[in-house]
Amino acid sequence: MTDFEACLAELETLVARMEQGELNLDDSLGAFERGITLFKRCQQALDQAELKVQQLLEPGDPDSALPFQPDADDRAG
Repeated sequence: MTDFEACLAELETLVARMEQGELNLDDSLGAFERGITLFKRCQQALDQAELKVQQLLEPGDPDSALPFQPDADDRAG
């Protein structure tokens, strides 16, 4: 299991526990804080993967790789 997969699995578990109401307020706040950290790590891993793909697609000009900007339609679904 990769670091990304481990973070995503833990994040999914935290969300499920919070949705089920298993946690008291203090634990919910702690879980939320942990979830934000996990989300940021997942996002960083995805950003790195996308940059690598861009570099592979344009090996002669890796500096031309730009950050991914999803369309509004992509974020809605």
